[in-house]
Amino acid sequence: MVFHPADPLTVLAHGIGSQHDLPISPFYAFAGAFTALFVSFLALGLLWSASRFRGDRSGLALPAGLQRVADAPATRTALRGLGLAAALAVLLYLLLGPDDPARNPAPGAVYVLLWVGLVPASLLFGPVWRLLNPLRTLHRLLARLSGRLRAGRTGRTATAAAAHSSRSPRPPSPHLAVVPDPSGPEAPRPPSPGPEPRPHRPLPARLGQWPAAAGLFAFTWLELVSPDPASTTTLLIALTGYAAVQLLLAARYGEGWFADGDAFEVYSALLARLSPLGRRSDGRLVLRNPFHGLDATPERPGLVATVCVLLGSTAYDGFSDNPSWINAIQTSPLGRTAAATLGLLGAIALVAALYCLCAAVTRLVCGPHPGPLTAFAHSLVPIALGYLVAHYFSLLVTEGPRTVIMAVGTDNAPEPLSPLGPGGLAALQVIAVVTGHVLGVIAAHDRSVRLFPPAKAVAGQLPLLALMITYTVGGLSLLLN
Repeated sequence: MVFHPADPLTVLAHGIGSQHDLPISPFYAFAGAFTALFVSFLALGLLWSASRFRGDRSGLALPAGLQRVADAPATRTALRGLGLAAALAVLLYLLLGPDDPARNPAPGAVYVLLWVGLVPASLLFGPVWRLLNPLRTLHRLLARLSGRLRAGRTGRTATAAAAHSSRSPRPPSPHLAVVPDPSGPEAPRPPSPGPEPRPHRPLPARLGQWPAAAGLFAFTWLELVSPDPASTTTLLIALTGYAAVQLLLAARYGEGWFADGDAFEVYSALLARLSPLGRRSDGRLVLRNPFHGLDATPERPGLVATVCVLLGSTAYDGFSDNPSWINAIQTSPLGRTAAATLGLLGAIALVAALYCLCAAVTRLVCGPHPGPLTAFAHSLVPIALGYLVAHYFSLLVTEGPRTVIMAVGTDNAPEPLSPLGPGGLAALQVIAVVTGHVLGVIAAHDRSVRLFPPAKAVAGQLPLLALMITYTVGGLSLLLN
């Protein structure tokens, strides 16, 4: 077998590193997981006969003063400025900093503070990346600058035309009315002094969140597969290319592109569905049951692909540091990068195939349904959240503070330590995975009793229960084996 020594890059790319020595019994972990799933399934089948989640129609309105502060232009401008300043700082570190993740905070800012930090930030405050997104801010600034340039050109053209007409006056064209007829139809309005905003093409509805799924796959490939993910050159090329593509597409389709096309906005918005803070359908800021927000997840094309990328990439992260897998990719005739890419694609494809099989069986049991794939896709979001917490909690609490310490230039600072010991970390991982699956069972049950008649609602969930058990076995095996 061929082994390469562990280095800071391996720890950075794979989050918590190896889990093979976590001090918890696999028997108790699997027994507890199966008990939780079966008890929750039976209790829901006996006690939950009608849908209780109301999506974006629910929530306790927060005080009006708090909403005014949250929606104030000054608040939003400050958040946009903060996101843009942070992006510029990362860019400067990539351009001017050392090509060493132990001395340059830029890799940690991308892989830890952004990718992992968005999880608790979105759970606590909602889809925060929508306001912090520097690409949105940059698009607005470029659109405003473009509008001013067009206004200047229009003004110069109008001035030249007026000067030309004063030198050689011409009678009005015969087909234009000098004074509109008040008895006729509404008179045409005079043209506005500034240029009309350039119309954007509508975003194709069938595209949905597929661009975000592709963007998430590209980012996870960069983190888990690329030969040198923490290199400043690699990160600079990847982030610059991503920003250029996003800005070009936003120029074509308008600012609404970011809501479905930006990988990190979609990622933050999906996690924010489980936030206790949300917006009601009337726009009010409310405190709500997170299940109501999860139930309001739009059934968009590409939603299943987006969640499966999150689940599959996290699963690949779990077994990518296994000695057998390391030996397989390093001795593969395809080369390490190609073999690892196929492994990542295979993990995502397996997760998606199991879900599609479950949706097909559900349709056979309960009868035809117009959207069997997207109808229950929201129930995968808490499962993905559980895996993210299990795999990346330790990375956030150790590498996150270290990245901030490097960014502020503090010398001789002690290395941050995890607040949990090995036993506490193992317990947190198991609890996160099992809780995510139980929440998925609850969300799927409520949707099932809403869509199907009572005689078929519980039977239709048996494929979903089998899927949850399969995901649980796989997730716990990756953590504990």
